[in-house]
Amino acid sequence: MKTTFLLAGCFLVLLFTVMPAQAFTAKSLTVTLSADGDAQADMQYDLSLLEQTAVFFRITDPAAELKKAFDVNTKYPVTVPKATSSSANIIIWSFATVSGTGSDVTMVTPAVSFAQAEQVLNQYWFAPLLSPDFSPAVTTIIFPDGYQVTFNNVLAIPSVQHAMPE
Repeated sequence: MKTTFLLAGCFLVLLFTVMPAQAFTAKSLTVTLSADGDAQADMQYDLSLLEQTAVFFRITDPAAELKKAFDVNTKYPVTVPKATSSSANIIIWSFATVSGTGSDVTMVTPAVSFAQAEQVLNQYWFAPLLSPDFSPAVTTIIFPDGYQVTFNNVLAIPSVQHAMPE
């Protein structure tokens, strides 16, 4: 009996030693722009076992947390139609600046840094237990005319300007 408790105790110590190394990992981000500058951001990510459990038992709501993070930390109004333990769909209103008319239309996306997400996370008491990776492995920005820009493993996405043909 004592051996069972000892083994279970060792397993729990090992589990809690390994768990802090796991956390949110951004896999991909695709930002699809509409002609009026609104954006649909589709993000794929992995959560740690602890984070997945919190989502499964509805201890936390990813959609509400994402909306709150955007509302507090950015100037862009957002809607979060869907967020699960592995993906999120976010509508970002007036994300890109559209200028010009006719055949002289230019779209400019703002620079985006995920470092701010790390700063927001660091405000929570459990931050020392996590080591998240907010830089998506692949980030793709798709303009209304089909033009695409791709970035790999970057924590900050620079502003992108694209002149669209009529």
